[in-house]
Amino acid sequence: MTPSSVRPSASTRTREGGEVRARPKARTVDQANEIADVLRAAELRFDVKAGPTGALFGSVTTTDIADQIWEKHKVRVDRKKIGTDSIRRIGRHAVPIQIFEDVTVDVRTLVVPEGGELPPEAELAAMEAAEAEAQAAVEAEAEAHRAEAAAAVEAEFEAEDAKETEETDVSEEAAPLSADEPAEGDPDTPPPAEDEQQ
Repeated sequence: MTPSSVRPSASTRTREGGEVRARPKARTVDQANEIADVLRAAELRFDVKAGPTGALFGSVTTTDIADQIWEKHKVRVDRKKIGTDSIRRIGRHAVPIQIFEDVTVDVRTLVVPEGGELPPEAELAAMEAAEAEAQAAVEAEAEAHRAEAAAAVEAEFEAEDAKETEETDVSEEAAPLSADEPAEGDPDTPPPAEDEQQ
């Protein structure tokens, strides 16, 4: 094993040992345009495990894309410059990559189910629509459950409030009267004096 200080770096390897020389990162707009031309002609292909609706078991990340560009085309791409989130569906994708300040290229990327071919666009669209419909049904069911739970909680609060009001009314009726206070409507109560009426 050779120490890394003796081993040639990836950017300085030559064709002598059958290795392809890596393209350095772009330092000028002209270099960036050359790299963009290489990537424009490239097509990345990822064979991945996918479900019957085209959803992936996992995803194709920006790191996966950068690694495949390096492996196949010997171009270093910063994964942070890849302008897409993780790809989570099979299909044909145009992945934008910023090479230099004003130089961006769309790289054709195929995400294909393992052991198969990519279905036609119409079938892909139908799969995506079916998955979106299923997701909407799940969200609608969840919303119905939330509304039902909220109604049950509200009914419970109303029942507690009614019980407290009933207990308060009963306790007020059962409160004893003091000897000084005559009961309202009591026939033994003398009418108020005329001085008090005015």
